[in-house]
Amino acid sequence: MPHSHDAADSIDDAMEAHSEGIRALKISLVLMLGTTVVQAVIVTFSGSVALLADTIHNLSDALTAVPLWIAFVLSRRVATRKYTYGFNRAEDLAGLFIVLMIALSSIVAAYEAIDRMINPRPMDNIGWVIAAGVIGFLGNEAVAVYRIRVGKKIGSAALVADGVHARTDGFTSPAVVVGGIGVVLGFPLADPIVGLLISAMIAVLLIGTVRSVGRRLMDGIEPELVDRAEHALQHPAEVESVESVRLRWVGHRLHGDALVRTSATSSAEADHPAEDAEAAVKKRMPNVDEMTVRVMANVR
Repeated sequence: MPHSHDAADSIDDAMEAHSEGIRALKISLVLMLGTTVVQAVIVTFSGSVALLADTIHNLSDALTAVPLWIAFVLSRRVATRKYTYGFNRAEDLAGLFIVLMIALSSIVAAYEAIDRMINPRPMDNIGWVIAAGVIGFLGNEAVAVYRIRVGKKIGSAALVADGVHARTDGFTSPAVVVGGIGVVLGFPLADPIVGLLISAMIAVLLIGTVRSVGRRLMDGIEPELVDRAEHALQHPAEVESVESVRLRWVGHRLHGDALVRTSATSSAEADHPAEDAEAAVKKRMPNVDEMTVRVMANVR
């Protein structure tokens, strides 16, 4: 991203981030829908209820991109007198929805596994079922890697959470593979047992996602970003010390304020180091849209 300090360039950075997020959602949605279609075709001639459940699951996962897509579109709207910070918070609400979907995925996986233990189901064309399980895993993992990479690049916790969601749900597809191998080896209970283990893994990974999205909702910030801001604020020669720094995520953009002590001896002299400190932060942290720097001058 450009390292200029102009307000226009800051807006360009934000718009580029919005566009990258929407592009990631479009591509991953196509990938997941393609995976679902392939699995659905195999379901029609295999009669595998386990694969049918995985196919429905992958379809629901693909559709989680829709609320996040809406959130990215909303975040491009200009601020109003009612929403003076704009609409970037819509991403955090979408992240909350994704957390709920991950929790539901864990519950559904556990239910299906227990149901298969109680009511075993025969499978036909086991080779195709195994292949469909592999396709499901590869499709989810490709989507996960892409969403997480773009989400981290633009600072979107919701997009990262959706990537983690795709990755955790991808773990349900190997259950279909292991179940098919278990049937071939004469151990039909292998499928539901692995299904229970996978549901437990999803629940464990859910904890990390809840923390990430919850931290955003509570205006939490990564400590390393505060360290970077403090280091940038100390760059101007007139700044003697950084007294305080506050940052908050608004969607995938940063807003903040800081209090610095300078060598200035008058209020007029304090204006210049404040501008330099603000520019230094925006140069080193392109995700920062607004940074208000207050100066404690050594006025005598």
